[in-house]
Amino acid sequence: MSLPAAQKINQSDNGLEIISRNLKLRPDGRVECGMMPSRLKPIILALTAVFLGCLLTGAGSATEPEGNTRDVLVYKDGDRVQGRLIEKTDKIIVFESDRFGRLRVLVENAVVIKAEAPVPAPKATTAAAENQKTVDRKERERLSWLDYLSPAKLTAGLRDYFGPWHGRFAFSWEDVSNATNQQNIGLEMALHRKWTVDEVQLKGRYDFSETNHVATTDLMTADGLLRHDFPDNFFGLYHPNLEWNRASYNNGVPNDYVQLQQEVGAGISLLPTVRRKVRVGLSENLFDVWNTTPGGMHTSRTTESVFAETELKLPWRMSLTGRGVYYYSIATGTNGWEDQVELSKKFTETLSTSIRQETRRYNPDGTTQDYSRLKLLFGLDF
Repeated sequence: MSLPAAQKINQSDNGLEIISRNLKLRPDGRVECGMMPSRLKPIILALTAVFLGCLLTGAGSATEPEGNTRDVLVYKDGDRVQGRLIEKTDKIIVFESDRFGRLRVLVENAVVIKAEAPVPAPKATTAAAENQKTVDRKERERLSWLDYLSPAKLTAGLRDYFGPWHGRFAFSWEDVSNATNQQNIGLEMALHRKWTVDEVQLKGRYDFSETNHVATTDLMTADGLLRHDFPDNFFGLYHPNLEWNRASYNNGVPNDYVQLQQEVGAGISLLPTVRRKVRVGLSENLFDVWNTTPGGMHTSRTTESVFAETELKLPWRMSLTGRGVYYYSIATGTNGWEDQVELSKKFTETLSTSIRQETRRYNPDGTTQDYSRLKLLFGLDF
């Protein structure tokens, strides 16, 4: 039979009082209370605690995110480099990359994603630490010669060497075999730096061509420019140019020479903007020519000139630059002209190509060489 719920049963021998909501009277006269034996309670509670602890530990380790322990330098074109941020100013980012060494990048060309704070790890034993150092060293030495010749690596080296100077290293090469064997090689290096009102440009170039193993062009040039801006868009400039031609001919006679041109001028910028610059001005030019063939002479002359310069930034990371000069000598009445137009295209922050047209038609006394050149160049920008 069942007793009513919450029924109290008193035992007179020990005064123990049991309360339950479900009590049964067994045939032998004992009362059955719906509870587990008391000796099993500690075991069941211990197993439950262990099971819950395992679940919580596993869930915590499964959901814990793995932090990024390296900074990431992200270029505007999407290229990413891992390493460590050294310094960031208003204009430049100095970043120590894992593969390419120290990089210097303009702030507008890249951003840095900072690494997450790493979780402190237990200290390794001395032997384990030495083994880890060995593994890290072998990983750094794993770079092959192809890595060192990659455009990114070369550009990083140039940026680290030249610091605040920017520029381009460009080259062109052509090998033609038909009725004649022709080789054309061109190497160029350009540096420039701008301040608030001053600008400096330095350029060096070497051109070599041969036909059937006979040199037809062997020309080295060095070019400089110092421009200072004055109020109201006025400016002044000094523009020296050194030219050494070792394969020049005049009426079939060798005419090797060294020419130094010094241009001093002033002008005005016409409505300059960030994407467009147009300058016009007047200059006085001093030409000195040394003929380097046996019995050669030194000649000198002055010439007045008018010039126009253009710098345009176009869509699709393209740019157009040009400079045209018209010469007229008041003393002798001779005239001539030269111009240079270049269209450049940047593929990435480091790789670019350009096509350039150059023409010179000013050789009043036959001591120098006129020319017309069209050239395709590939370059590394830094």
